[in-house]
Amino acid sequence: MSRTTIIDCDPGTDDAIALWLALASAELDVRLVTVAGGNVGLASTTANARAIVALAGRDIPVVAGAERSLMAPFRFETAVHGQDGLAGVRLPDGPPLAPGIAPDAIRDLLRAAPAASVTLIGLGPVTNLALAFATEPALVDRVAEIVLMSGAWSEGNITPAAEFNAWNDPEALAILLGLGCRLTMATLDLTAQAFVTPAVVTALEAREGGACWRAATAILRALPPSRRMGFRGFPLHDPCAVAWLLAPGLFGAREAQAEVDCGPGPGRGRTVIDRWQRLGRPPNLNLLETLDAPGFFDLLAARIAPLR
Repeated sequence: MSRTTIIDCDPGTDDAIALWLALASAELDVRLVTVAGGNVGLASTTANARAIVALAGRDIPVVAGAERSLMAPFRFETAVHGQDGLAGVRLPDGPPLAPGIAPDAIRDLLRAAPAASVTLIGLGPVTNLALAFATEPALVDRVAEIVLMSGAWSEGNITPAAEFNAWNDPEALAILLGLGCRLTMATLDLTAQAFVTPAVVTALEAREGGACWRAATAILRALPPSRRMGFRGFPLHDPCAVAWLLAPGLFGAREAQAEVDCGPGPGRGRTVIDRWQRLGRPPNLNLLETLDAPGFFDLLAARIAPLR
């Protein structure tokens, strides 16, 4: 059965590839794409989301949301994603934004859905999702699963303590961690295993495909190597969250307990993840720990290459 799905994102290079993976997969019935400022500011992230959806040939509403986090402006990451958010890879313009505001659109879809029937995928700071539930918490009973690319159990990538999405709105992440529904998280420790080297890009480029695949491989070719990864390549973060829903057999996972530091100090945004439940608290997280990387890249190619 196809899952009714909402994708909340901030495109972003890896968001683009994650969106194409989701839109290419019959397992996910994507009904709504909501957008936050996140990676490169709301004007760019909404333009990118519209273009990404249109290039896939899909007529799905794209709704703008948060320009800033619950407590502060977003910090952008143009050094990775480029000023335009897509590493300079140009896509044809998409249709106009759908009317409305993202949290309202999320609530409207959830209200009309049966219990435990909607899957939410969060690929950026989760401000839009948090606002939807903070203002109508009873809607959590419509959720089948929330899947996030967020957090880390070791070091961060925006500060020594914190991962970019979690750091950009830790208060929003805290709201989701407290909802009590099934929540799966792909952290930096997991996405580091989806490691893109020049050899990986060359192998993917050898696969023939349509416009979305050509754009995806152009993005991968344009992305800079990561200092954190010794300049050997870079991790492909957001598609991991989508891949979990399509091919859970590629992953190893465990139940864990997590909270996020919302304080003002150097630990702000750190996700404190008790993988071994040493604190004795009930688990609130399905933590993705290991990834079959060759299988993951095969999945990307098999699904995205046939898109137009």
